[in-house]
This record gives sequence, C-alpha cells and structure tokens, in this order.
Amino acid sequence: MDDHDYMALALQAASTAGAKGEVPVGAVLVADSGEVLAVASNAQITSCDPTAHAEILALRWGAQKLNNYRLPGCTLYVTLEPCTMCCGALIHARVNRLVFAAREPKAGAVVSTVSTLSNPALNHIVAWEEGISAEASATLLQQFFRDRRESHKNNKSDSPI
Repeated sequence: MDDHDYMALALQAASTAGAKGEVPVGAVLVADSGEVLAVASNAQITSCDPTAHAEILALRWGAQKLNNYRLPGCTLYVTLEPCTMCCGALIHARVNRLVFAAREPKAGAVVSTVSTLSNPALNHIVAWEEGISAEASATLLQQFFRDRRESHKNNKSDSPI
C-alpha cells in the first residue's frame, strides 16, 4: 500500500463519520512496517467528548495496540489539517510523519493558522506533507456542511413561529 491507499482508508472513515452526523474527518495510523494500527473518525458528538477527534482516537488506539504511548516510525494519514490539540498529540506521541489531505483555514495548526509541527523550540519535529486526496476531502466536507445548512434551514421553516 502507498500514501494514496492509506488516505483512501481515511476518506472511508470520514464518510462513516459524516453518516453519523459527525464532521467527516478520518484518520489512519500506520506503522513503519506498513501495518495499519488504527482507523478512526470524528466522534465528538456521539461520544460527548470534545477531544474525540479522528487523530486523537487513531493515536490512542494505535498506542494501545502497540502497548506504548510513543509511536516512533508511525505515519498518521488524516483527511483534514489537524488542529493545535491534535498537533500537540502528534508531537507527544513522537509520530514520525503526518500526511493530510485538505487545509483547515480556521483551525489548522500545521500551516493554516500556525506552524506547530515545525516549531524548532519543541523536542520533536513531525515531518508532514499535504494535498493527497485534497479535492475529495474538501468535497466531502463541503457537501456535509451544505446538507447541514439545508437541513437546518428546512427545520426552521417548519417552525410555527
């Protein structure tokens, strides 16, 4: 498997999240051997957990599988640029590499709002690249929010007030 295959798995996980009413973000954690350690999708709403981002869940499950809180040599594939919390978790877990599909202009902490992973003051630098399946990820997100706005609009118009 290659980067495109792993990102395809992340996109499938994102679609699953969207079908559950979660923001469609998916993540796949892969060991340096190529073994898929974890596949996760956003679950903040369904789990009532503000930290249940796809990235955090994938790191958590991968660490449990390896029985190690450090994930050296691992690559995390995610459909959307990680936020500050998720970037911090990548650093603390000592993830080797991040591959993300689309930028998140409002909360992305890799390049969009800050450069968290490239901060030389930190004790670990995560290599990263962007753009694999960016269009597919962006389309999935845009359609999700378009549908959500339409649903909200239709529910408002049904109101007697």
